[in-house]
Amino acid sequence: MHKTLSLLVITIWLLAMATAPAQSTEPQPRRPNVVFVLADDLGIANLGCYGGDHVQTPNLDALAKGGTRYTRAFTVPLCGPSRALLLTGRYGFRTGAVNQDQTGEIDPARETFLPKVLKAAGYATASIGKWGQLPKGPGEAGFDDYLRYSGSGVYWNTQERGKTYIVNGEKRPLLDQQYMPDVMHAHLVEFMTKHRSEPFFVYYSLSHVHSDILPTPDSAPDSKDLYADNLAYLDKLVGKLIAELERLQLRDDTLVVFMGDNGTAKAWAAGATIGGRRLAGEKGSMQEGGGLVPLIANWPGTTPAGKVSADLIDAADFFATFAELAAAKLPAGVQLDSHSFAPQLRGEPGQPRGWVFNQLAKMWYVRDAGWKLNQAGELYDMSGAPFVEQLVPADSTEPVAKAARVRLQQVLAELDPAAGIQDQGDGTGRHRRNAK
Repeated sequence: MHKTLSLLVITIWLLAMATAPAQSTEPQPRRPNVVFVLADDLGIANLGCYGGDHVQTPNLDALAKGGTRYTRAFTVPLCGPSRALLLTGRYGFRTGAVNQDQTGEIDPARETFLPKVLKAAGYATASIGKWGQLPKGPGEAGFDDYLRYSGSGVYWNTQERGKTYIVNGEKRPLLDQQYMPDVMHAHLVEFMTKHRSEPFFVYYSLSHVHSDILPTPDSAPDSKDLYADNLAYLDKLVGKLIAELERLQLRDDTLVVFMGDNGTAKAWAAGATIGGRRLAGEKGSMQEGGGLVPLIANWPGTTPAGKVSADLIDAADFFATFAELAAAKLPAGVQLDSHSFAPQLRGEPGQPRGWVFNQLAKMWYVRDAGWKLNQAGELYDMSGAPFVEQLVPADSTEPVAKAARVRLQQVLAELDPAAGIQDQGDGTGRHRRNAK
């Protein structure tokens, strides 16, 4: 009797083991903290590691040396649509973020912003700095914690837009001699310290180097180059961020991503050269200098150190990339334009995208590694980029050019931006039509 019962128990146990789901022995990828540093109006020629002339950015250069620097990262050439793209992972013709004013009309109740996805995966989230043309406030977009100011380029309370700032709904005065970038840094440190025992995501949107270009706390009284001073202070803030992560013993657990929100502003573009050459285009332009931006990713022991990557990166890609790193679920029923490059950040080959799309107002283009095709059907040979964009004659019989036109036209036909939400602005991407 006992022997029969024992055999029955063993049989049941064996059957249970056979039908139980297999337990993976593969180590699960680490979920990093993410600090996304977004500089304002900073093009590639404003950094030393990209070959910028007469530029001193030692902390950013060190970040690139210890991580991966991307040479083909693109975003919308104006700040509002650019930021909407990276926080929603959706192109402007889907969300309405096709110009500065329309970007502010996006309804966060209808669009899923990145912090909501990360929060559902257990991340604490913070937005620190410029909110700009984005809709409502960071709280409505899903951030747990935020510090924001009005407009762009806030540094001192001598600026009308710098009189006050808001922390989690509370309006505070910016005091005399307080420097807004330092106030933002202090809030960043406070947030990271508070959440050091749990994963966190910080959208750290810097004031630098958007105008007004004013003296920094480090500027000499007789400084002759305040723009260089501001670039230096931006670089200093990145160094202070890294130092704080090390002090908190979080450095090895934190992915730091540094990016520009669009190209160099027009007033400074002529002086932003590489090897003595000016880039084609600048902020607000659909040429290369408008949407090509610096991108550096550094996660010690994970991102390949000293690598320079020519992979095409679209600003929409951060949504899926950060979600994958956080083991977060992407929103259901949403048409995302985001392509994760998390494998590349982990040193794996991944599946790099074959093209990027860019739109501002009624202007758009699709670009691959060597060619660009715009809404007017103009094809450009980009072999001389970022300095030269060579228009290809419409009747060209060159086989490579013909193949590129067909390939890129197929992409535009599939995206069909003309069927999406249309620009109601003045054509520049900056304002609504007849806006003051």
